[in-house]
Amino acid sequence: MKVAVLVSGGVDSSVALRLLKDLGHEVHAFYLKIWLEDEISFLNECPWEDDLKYVREVCRQADVPLQIVPMQKEYFDTVVNYTIKEVKAGRTPNPDVMCNNNIKFGLFMSKIDKSFEKIATGHYAQIYKRKDGKFILKKSPDPIKDQTYFLGNLKQAQLKRLTFPIGHLPKTEVRSLAAKYDLPNKDRKDSQGICFLGKFRYEDFIKHYLGTKKGDLLEYETGQKLADHEGYYLFTIGQRKGIKLSGGPWYVVSKNVLKNIVYVSKDYHSADKKRNTFTVNNFNWFTGKAPIKKSLQIKLRHGEKVYNCKIKYLNKSKAEIKIDGNDQGISPGQFAVFYDKEFCLGSALIAS
Repeated sequence: MKVAVLVSGGVDSSVALRLLKDLGHEVHAFYLKIWLEDEISFLNECPWEDDLKYVREVCRQADVPLQIVPMQKEYFDTVVNYTIKEVKAGRTPNPDVMCNNNIKFGLFMSKIDKSFEKIATGHYAQIYKRKDGKFILKKSPDPIKDQTYFLGNLKQAQLKRLTFPIGHLPKTEVRSLAAKYDLPNKDRKDSQGICFLGKFRYEDFIKHYLGTKKGDLLEYETGQKLADHEGYYLFTIGQRKGIKLSGGPWYVVSKNVLKNIVYVSKDYHSADKKRNTFTVNNFNWFTGKAPIKKSLQIKLRHGEKVYNCKIKYLNKSKAEIKIDGNDQGISPGQFAVFYDKEFCLGSALIAS
């Protein structure tokens, strides 16, 4: 096959590239330049030059052609604007989910030559074709690295064109392969944080676009003012770090967007004793149909934590979700991703 491999400069995409070449495919590497170095370079040093240096070395070693695709404008218009809009509305966005949807497997997919049969990345996930011909996702065997959560909002047309060469491997084996291939980046640490921020602090990024707005930090139970804050949009429900109050830990339990008030408590569950029930909308089932099962598993964020859940449909587009535990990070704007054991079925948006 002729395969377009999205490379980032990290170990995972580099190993994916080498595996595909070993299998005899015609491999072409693409680097998406989405860093906002021109826009917010004063906040910190942007690492894209380091990334590109490693990408060039890996492609040179593998004798694979490389094309750099500038997508800063497209990225800003879709992912960054979405992030700013959601934060301003008091919700918690997920830029990485939107990057996969709109950039890596969206606009990039429409940019490349139709002769490319597949698009590959270094994601820890597996493409699974069902008996009815529909494509869904299967978890990586590495529960810590599994990235199906970030891919839960993809569409069928995207899934059928994707391949994840390392999705069936644990991270330890990927590192071993990097050493076997003697990759230039074999010892490079994994990247952390939001895709477009790099080394930028999220708080600094938000302040750059929304400024600061002095408001009250109140104790939820008593209404007593504890301190000032610099803007409700700098806080998210369930947040513990960065509140900067003594005698804690303190948790953000509620926000009043119109009055710019942030409510905190030492007892997170004081605001809502249950914290196990919430509503979702904007369903995205990979097959186009809701599963018959009403008892599934759910992830509320990237990571190992999975809850059993029950879905109660309120109408065609909205449902109530009940999980088998309490979770302090249930926040409107985030994605809930559904599973049937090791299979990922799709996602919905947390509404309340």
